[in-house]
Amino acid sequence: MSLSSQNKAWLLQLARESIEHGLDHGGPLTQIANVPDTLLVRGASFVTLETHNQLRGCIGSIEAYRPLAEDVANNAYGAAFRDTRFAPLQPAELPDLHIQISVLTNPEPIHAANEQDLLQQLIPGEDGVLLEDGLHRATFLPQVWEQLPSPHLFLAHLKEKAGLPSNYWSSSLHFHLYRVEKFS
Repeated sequence: MSLSSQNKAWLLQLARESIEHGLDHGGPLTQIANVPDTLLVRGASFVTLETHNQLRGCIGSIEAYRPLAEDVANNAYGAAFRDTRFAPLQPAELPDLHIQISVLTNPEPIHAANEQDLLQQLIPGEDGVLLEDGLHRATFLPQVWEQLPSPHLFLAHLKEKAGLPSNYWSSSLHFHLYRVEKFS
């Protein structure tokens, strides 16, 4: 999905309004008025919050199961108030809050015979990766390549995020790749 600059600005404003609604009412914005038709299409998004160039929250959806506008509103609220790595956002933090939205393509399965095969298929800076193995599941957005530019480090940290050892490999591991359109 390629979004117009007007739709991007609209989604960023919606994310901020959902966070403000959360501060005032303790829940995400659910009554969304005047949604552009293109944003009523099912879409998956991640909303990343930063204050002073430091991560403040990040919550998202891997699969598109609701209208993109609704997904962004709920994920913005979640990033501000439900990311368990951080205390809920406080009103004093709002003026310094930087919002980034990533709209995901549909995840596509990638087949790899072994870890080396997988590492050779990854495109740093472009691929978002979803890892699944039984109850273990984790994802890294393409932006994570900025902190972990080596495919080996990227994959090792993704495994750890999923609760697996960094050197773990099994035939039961499944990977999906996706791309994002990000804006802030």
